[in-house]
Amino acid sequence: MEINNLTPAELRVWRAFPRGEVVDFRTDRDEDAATGADWGEERALRASVLKALLVSAPREDGEIAALRVVGARIMGPLDLTHAVVDHSIRLSRCHFTEPPDLYGTQLRRLSLRGSVLPALDLGSARVDGLVNLSECRVHGRVHLSGAQISGGLFLERAELTARDDREPVLKLTRTAIGDDLWAPGLRVRGEMRLNGAQVSGSINLDEARLSRPGQVALDAVTLGVDGDVLLRRVHVEGWTGLRGARIAGRLDLSYAHLSNPGDMALRAGSCTVGELWLRRGAPMDGGLNLRRAQTDVLFVEPEKLPDEVRLDGLGYTTLTPHEPAERRLPMLERDVDGYVPHAYEQLTAAYRRIGDDHAARLVQLAKQRRHRTTLPWYGRLWGHVQDATVGYGFRPMRALGWLLSLLAVGSVAFALHAPPPLKADEAPGFNPVFYTLDLLLPVISFGQEPAFAPEGWQQALAYVLVLTGWILATTVIAGVSRTVNRQ
Repeated sequence: MEINNLTPAELRVWRAFPRGEVVDFRTDRDEDAATGADWGEERALRASVLKALLVSAPREDGEIAALRVVGARIMGPLDLTHAVVDHSIRLSRCHFTEPPDLYGTQLRRLSLRGSVLPALDLGSARVDGLVNLSECRVHGRVHLSGAQISGGLFLERAELTARDDREPVLKLTRTAIGDDLWAPGLRVRGEMRLNGAQVSGSINLDEARLSRPGQVALDAVTLGVDGDVLLRRVHVEGWTGLRGARIAGRLDLSYAHLSNPGDMALRAGSCTVGELWLRRGAPMDGGLNLRRAQTDVLFVEPEKLPDEVRLDGLGYTTLTPHEPAERRLPMLERDVDGYVPHAYEQLTAAYRRIGDDHAARLVQLAKQRRHRTTLPWYGRLWGHVQDATVGYGFRPMRALGWLLSLLAVGSVAFALHAPPPLKADEAPGFNPVFYTLDLLLPVISFGQEPAFAPEGWQQALAYVLVLTGWILATTVIAGVSRTVNRQ
């Protein structure tokens, strides 16, 4: 491009480029780039001029060339498809009339901070430094699928709005980011997709607002993150998907508000997380799916959980904060899959690891009671008997109480009316206490029971004592066996 064909504004940028100088067209440092359509020719730059500048402009010896423009109106499409650009690009607080097309471009560094754009295509691009889209307002799709960014991706306080809800407004599918994805305060109206993305640092979406009611708002299937994923005070309308994600650090949902009424609000099945934090704030407005998820530390406050959960296969080593079993059990009872034995075993193991055997026994007792509801009527009847007598073996002192009570009843009854002996000349002296023990204990014999023959109501009482003794013995043996097998 001939330099004689340039406007005064373009000539100013052309001359500043070889030395990497900043050209600031703003008249007010607080002006809004959204008003850029009204800016005059003195601030207008043709995209074709910028393309020529980046691809073929001469350099000056001893200087580092860079395109650094603030507050300009960029007219026409900035098409750098598959170009190799060796210079840093900074077009901050600019107004683009048409979407820049940087598909497959190789860049040093790109900053569009505070700019207003119709859309942006950085698909399959390779950036040796960072990409800064903080405070940008984009009224169409931002496409970064397959991009390789050696530095960080910044979207702090950016606002992205989808014109066509059929496509993600922010697409980071298979994007590789060498540092952080830094986006606190991000505003997205539409789908944010991170399927298969790899982030070597952390993801920060603190205080972000993602809105796509009734549909997927944040889709991060098979996402890989070497650091943390921070979703503190995030507000999501629609569901969040983390199925199969691998997060080495912490997934922090402190004070998060996830809303997807009538369906799952968070779908994190089969994900692997170092620490999962669900704490503070109101419970989710929707369900929680953690089936087959694995985490070392599960930081869950009971009041944070929604009314519907899926916990089958959830594995964790440490459960915090420490809460009584009575506070933890309701979260297992909310499982939409009904009775899930694995969930009870995981909770039992967590209590045992910290030495709270009492809470572990309560969880096991609750497990047996929940299992009882799945049995046919005769199984439920036998379960009620085991529960009432010995608490399924977890309350053995209850059996002793029953035995002592029955022993007292039998001893008093037989002491008032001793049963007649079968053979008066051979019968030992009658002892009501040991006679009652002979009836109650099915294995031990004191020689009293076979020597006497109760009649009438005494015979009925004897049958009751024998039957009760067998029931108590059977339930105690079942409970002891269950305890031994579990240990």
